[in-house]
Amino acid sequence: MLQDTFGRRFYYLRLSVTDVCNFSCSYCLPDGYQGRPDEAFLSPDELVKAARGFAAMGTQKIRLTGGEPSLRSDLPEIIERIHTIEGIQTVAVTTNGYKLPQRIKRWADAGLTQINVSIDSLDPIEFKHITGHDRLPEILDGITEAKALGLTVKVNSVLMKDVNDDMTSVLHWLRTNPVTLRFIEVMETSDQEVFFRQHHISGGTIKSRLLADGWQPVLRKVADGPAQEFWHPAFAGRIGLIMPYSKDFCATCNRLRISSLGKLHLCLFAEQGIDLRPLLQPDVPLSAMIDAVTRHLGAKKAGHDLFSHASGAMANLSQIGG
Repeated sequence: MLQDTFGRRFYYLRLSVTDVCNFSCSYCLPDGYQGRPDEAFLSPDELVKAARGFAAMGTQKIRLTGGEPSLRSDLPEIIERIHTIEGIQTVAVTTNGYKLPQRIKRWADAGLTQINVSIDSLDPIEFKHITGHDRLPEILDGITEAKALGLTVKVNSVLMKDVNDDMTSVLHWLRTNPVTLRFIEVMETSDQEVFFRQHHISGGTIKSRLLADGWQPVLRKVADGPAQEFWHPAFAGRIGLIMPYSKDFCATCNRLRISSLGKLHLCLFAEQGIDLRPLLQPDVPLSAMIDAVTRHLGAKKAGHDLFSHASGAMANLSQIGG
């Protein structure tokens, strides 16, 4: 089992398959994607070898991220191959939901067990303003299809002051929809310093409101992500809060990240990354990658430096999978 010097165990790998995204969200890529060619990204064989190595080290959950993972035509193949790895209990994808109704069944047939869909507003006009795309009805249809296929569905919504911090529509939607909607605090990156100052709001304000209205905390599982989740008997759905600026946020860290270029990131907001790609080649024994990850994990810090306005290698959230 992977364990750092602070006793934290790592059951969860976020594996980026591309940093390309076709949306232009105001908090991430307001000018659209400006990046590298597709051939720079990890191949299916490299991605599967990374997943095999982490499974051998005790990882139970692998989330395929981007950018937008669905822009890779070989995503179903990647899902299927990772799904068959011994020890992997959950294969998840985070997506913006583009063409989701046409794609979700193929992903589910390949072995997908969980999907996280980014929806920053349930108002179609506001959604288009944030993302640059008028696709909210299509995305909601895709979520309905995913639930019908038996997938665990979560919705991600970046919490922005004076944009989507009024929870009225969210609460109305969750009364009858059995999904978890997670509010994620806006995080500062080098590309978005001004946006952060204008729109950051603490998730603690939402948490206080939920507790006052009778919402109760949900117990965490070992491979769960960073969200604090809450349930209420009058609602079919749940609300989650991801609050990187809260006290002791990093104390429960259980996940590592590999970028689409094969860099191991010990923290979302940290160093430039440790290059694992040479160790993912067919002529290199899997034990070499396992040894490298184990060795480098000793350098993982107790927490991030966001309070010092240091975002490490992160110019935008699409770079290493958010």
